[in-house]
Amino acid sequence: MQRAIEIGRHLDTSALPVERRVRHAIETARAHARWNQVDEALDALLAAERIGPDQVRYHRLSRALVREIINMPRPPSLAMQLSERMGVGTRLPRW
Repeated sequence: MQRAIEIGRHLDTSALPVERRVRHAIETARAHARWNQVDEALDALLAAERIGPDQVRYHRLSRALVREIINMPRPPSLAMQLSERMGVGTRLPRW
């Protein structure tokens, strides 16, 4: 995943269709999340949302990533706002 972050950072996706650019941003977010780089993952998801809000809102992977982030002990407020826009739901109770 670290290699994916390094390679993905330098790719120019501006010539790709919207769906591919969004998917690249979501995959970048996933790689950051796997390395516990929550802020970077959230930045990538927000970038994807700016490119194609509907693709992010309904994509299974982006929804799973947002759930994962908001269920962390101290989720960033931007993550909570994104989850509301996506209709992902609120944090789950910790037992």
